[in-house]
Amino acid sequence: MGGNPALGVIFHWLGGFASASFYVPYKRINRWSWEVFWLAGGLFSWAIAPWIFASLQTSDLLGVLSATPRETLFWCWFWGAMWGFGGLTFGLTMRYLGLSLGMAVALGLTTVIGTLGPPIFRGTIGEIASTISGQLTLLGILITLTGIVVVARAGKAKERDLAGAQSEGVAEFNLKKGILIAIFSGVMSGCFAWGLDAGQPIRDLSLAAGTDPLSQGLPVLCVVLAGGLTTNALWCAYLIARNKSAAQFFGAPSDPENGGRAPLLTNYLLAALGGTLWYFQFFFYTMGESQMGRYGFSSWTLHMASIILFSTLWGFALREWKGASRSTRRTVWTGIGLLVGATVVIGAGNMLGVSAAH
Repeated sequence: MGGNPALGVIFHWLGGFASASFYVPYKRINRWSWEVFWLAGGLFSWAIAPWIFASLQTSDLLGVLSATPRETLFWCWFWGAMWGFGGLTFGLTMRYLGLSLGMAVALGLTTVIGTLGPPIFRGTIGEIASTISGQLTLLGILITLTGIVVVARAGKAKERDLAGAQSEGVAEFNLKKGILIAIFSGVMSGCFAWGLDAGQPIRDLSLAAGTDPLSQGLPVLCVVLAGGLTTNALWCAYLIARNKSAAQFFGAPSDPENGGRAPLLTNYLLAALGGTLWYFQFFFYTMGESQMGRYGFSSWTLHMASIILFSTLWGFALREWKGASRSTRRTVWTGIGLLVGATVVIGAGNMLGVSAAH
């Protein structure tokens, strides 16, 4: 299996930046409850953007999906639905922990489950570990996990530095509640990688139809994200019914006592921007994965590392680290350095794997 791992790393970095950035527009939405803006943005993430881009860049999208075995479609949808449980609590993770700490904890668990789960399930982990290139790739995964732990420790140290005060970027900081939600979110979010792995028959059919190899994974996203849409839409519908917040879609404010209508056009544009940015993480992910050769499973680690890297930088930009001590800042920059180094090591391992294949 060929590819260009260096190009793949760049695509994964682009996807990581998109993922780390998607919540920034959401933070600018006014007078909408969480369930309202999450569903509004999610429709772009899980339905509109996937089908638009897959239609534009896939040869005979409907023909490919109609020729896909039903079992494949089911498992892609199922793992997407399981991922949905993690996805719908992901926003709550950042709500209670902030971008930096929240993503570190949740994505640390997601990294382990999403990266090592599929090769262990297929029984290929031993074969991977028996080669120099495979060992180098696994070393990069270990460095990534180390970097995640370091960033998380920095987040905990930041809390001590602030003596229990809320940082400027996290209005509802709650460590205990946030950690519990982050663990659940991280475990369930790893299911997305299983959905992508189950979609290999769709990629094969897409290539057979004449689709460019870089875009072979886009039809898989249509099915996996349909599962995510199912879970998220049901949960948001329950919250909308319970909180009687449906009128917010048409301009009613989330807090009627304060008066004023929600800025509908601005809110919808921000939701569309945030939702599309979220989708772009996997748009670029599938491109990166197509270039990683025999160790494509390491794509999940590269994706997670780049998300944590860019989300931590966003945390600085949003002043979440204001008031943190110099040692705490040094710790978080050490974590960032480890994550950057991990992507280099994983890329080198994949390049050796591609060379060995030739």
